[in-house]
Amino acid sequence: MKSKLHTQSHCLGTATALALLVAACSAQAETLPITPIVKQPTNYSQTLSADFPKNVYFGDTHLHTTYSTDAGLVGSLRTPDDAYRFAKGEEVLSSTGTPAKLYRPLDFLVVTDHAENMGLPVALREQNAALLAEDFGRKVYDLASTGKVENMIKAYSLWQRGGLDKARDPLGAASEPIATDIWSRVTGFADQHYQPGVFTSFIGFEWTLAPGGSNLHRNVIFKDNADYANQIIPFSAYQSKDPKDLWLWMAEYEQNTGGKLLALAHNGNLSNGLMFSDKDRLTGEPITAEYATLRARWEPMYEVTQIKGDGEAHPLLSPNDEYADYGTWDNGSFGPEPKTQDMLTYEYARDALQRGMALEATLGVNPFKFGMVGSTDSHTALSTAEEDNFFGKVTATEPGSSFRVNEPITGRPGSHEVQQDHSMALASGLAAVWARENTREAIFEAMQRKEVYATTGSRIRLRLFGGFDYTQEDFFAPDFDRFGYQKGVPMGGDLSKASGDQRPILMIHAERDPDGANLDRVQVIKGYIDAAGQMQERIYDVALAGGRLPDDDGRNRQSVGNTVNEQEATYQNTIGAPVLRAYWQDPEFDPAQRAFYYVRVLEIPKPRWTAYDRARLGTQFPEGTPMTTVDRAYSSPIWYNP
Repeated sequence: MKSKLHTQSHCLGTATALALLVAACSAQAETLPITPIVKQPTNYSQTLSADFPKNVYFGDTHLHTTYSTDAGLVGSLRTPDDAYRFAKGEEVLSSTGTPAKLYRPLDFLVVTDHAENMGLPVALREQNAALLAEDFGRKVYDLASTGKVENMIKAYSLWQRGGLDKARDPLGAASEPIATDIWSRVTGFADQHYQPGVFTSFIGFEWTLAPGGSNLHRNVIFKDNADYANQIIPFSAYQSKDPKDLWLWMAEYEQNTGGKLLALAHNGNLSNGLMFSDKDRLTGEPITAEYATLRARWEPMYEVTQIKGDGEAHPLLSPNDEYADYGTWDNGSFGPEPKTQDMLTYEYARDALQRGMALEATLGVNPFKFGMVGSTDSHTALSTAEEDNFFGKVTATEPGSSFRVNEPITGRPGSHEVQQDHSMALASGLAAVWARENTREAIFEAMQRKEVYATTGSRIRLRLFGGFDYTQEDFFAPDFDRFGYQKGVPMGGDLSKASGDQRPILMIHAERDPDGANLDRVQVIKGYIDAAGQMQERIYDVALAGGRLPDDDGRNRQSVGNTVNEQEATYQNTIGAPVLRAYWQDPEFDPAQRAFYYVRVLEIPKPRWTAYDRARLGTQFPEGTPMTTVDRAYSSPIWYNP
C-alpha cells in the first residue's frame, strides 16, 4: 500500500507536466489541493499571432476565352467555365480537340475578355435576334456561319475594320442588350468557381485601346462578386480613347456600388513609345499632377512579361546588362508603323520606373509607381506558362498546327519588318502574390499594396525586404520574414529618409520552382536620379551559385554553364543552386537621391517550348529560332524617398 507521501509526490509531478490531470490526482489526495504551476501561453503556436503574409499564390491576371471577339471569331470555342476548370487542374479539350491539363493547378485566375463587343462570337452561335436585326451583325453572321476558315477571317476583319480600327461600336442598338446578358454570364462563371481558401476566381475585363495599332490596353480586376459587378457593364474603348476616362469610370463604380477595382497595363513594348510617355497622347502637352495622381491610384501593377514578349528591359536602353535581351519584341506594334529607337525608353519597365521618379520631382506624384506581375494573355482559354506544356497564343497556334511557327502575332497589316511571328512567342508568364490567404479580399489587397512579383512561367519563390535596421541575426533567423516586416518593408513598399550614415539593407531569399530548374544568380537592379537630374541604373550580382563571387564592380559575368540537350529537349540540375540568399547593403547610397531597388532571379538554361515541339512533334523552325531559355523572376521595387 502506497504512503500519503508517495501519493503526494506522484501527483505534484504529474501536475507540473500535464495540467489536464490535476483533477484526477486531486481525487487521490483530497487533503492536498494542487495548483498548476505551468503558465498557459496566449498563443503557443506562433503562426496564430503572425500578422503578415506567409503564403505566395501563383495565378494569371490576363486570359481570354471565346467571349473575346479576337478569340471566338478565329476558332476559340472554350468558355470562361472551361478556363476556370482548366486553371483548377481539370482536364479539358482545347478548341482543336487536344486534351489539355496543367501539371499543377493555379491558385487564382482573372478571365479578362475584351470589353469591346464582349460575347459577339457567342451571340453569333446562338443566333441572337438583336444581333441579326443589325446590318453589321447579319453580315458577320452570314460569313461566320459558313464554317469556312477564310470566311471566319473575313468576319473577324469586318469586325476589326468596322469597330476597333474606327474606335466605334459596330453593333449599334444590339450592343447593350448583348453586353448585359453576356456580362451576367461572365460574372456568374467567376462566382461559381470561387472556392475561398482553395481557388480564387476574379471578375475582370480588358479595356482595349489601340490607337493606330499601338497597345495601350488595361485589364480591370474586381474585388467584388456578381452582385456588385452586375450593376454595370464593362467600360470599353468605344466609349473613350482616354485612359483618364477609364480611371474616372472606376472611381464612379466604387462610389456608386461600394465595390473595389484596380487596373494594370500590359505590353508597353508594343505601344510605339506611348505607354510610359511623359506627354498626354491626346493633347501633346506634358502630363499633369492630376494625371499622375489618377494613374498611380488606379494602376498599382504592370504586366511586365507575357506571350507577346518581355518588357523588363531592352539591350539598347541597358547596354551593360547582358540579360536584358530576353523575349525582345521590338519590330513594331499591331499597326504598320515601324519601331524607332527613340520610342524604346517609353516602353520598358525599368526606364519607366526611373522616369516616374524624375516626374515625381516636378509633379509631386510618381505616375509610374507600379508593382510587377506576369501573365499569359492567351486567347485559348488555357493558361499555360510552361515550356513543355505551351498551348500557344491563339487557337491557330496550338500544338501540331501548321500555323504554330510562322503565324504573325503583331504587325499584321505591315511588311515582314514590323511583324513578330509565333515562333518568338514566350511561354510566359505568372503573377505571384504574397497574401494571408487564398481569397479575393486577401489577394486583391496584396495587389493594391504591390506585394507581388512576376515570373516568366516558373514558380520561383521570392522574398524581398528592405530597411535600415536589419542585422545578420535577423537574416539568418528561420523566421526571417517576421523581422523583415517588423523592421522594414516588403517588395512594393517605401523607405523614408535615411538618418545619419544609414544605408538601405535588402534581405533576399529565392527558392527554385520545386519542379523546375536550379537558380543561377540573384541580382539587385537599382535605379536612381543623379545630381544632374539624369536617370541612372546599376546592377549588382548579390548571390551566385557554384561558389562564384562578385568582382569589385559588384558583377560576375562568368556563366553558370549549360546542360541543355536541344535535340532531346532535356536538361540536368547538376549546376546552379536550389536556394540563393543575400543580405546586401547599397555600397553607393546617396541619401539625397531618389532610388528604387528590385530583384531579378535567373534560372539555369533549360529547353524552350520550341525544343519540346521539335523533339516531340518533329516541328521545323526557321534557322536561328531559340531552343533554350532562361526563366526568371522580377520582384516589385522598394522605393527610397529622400
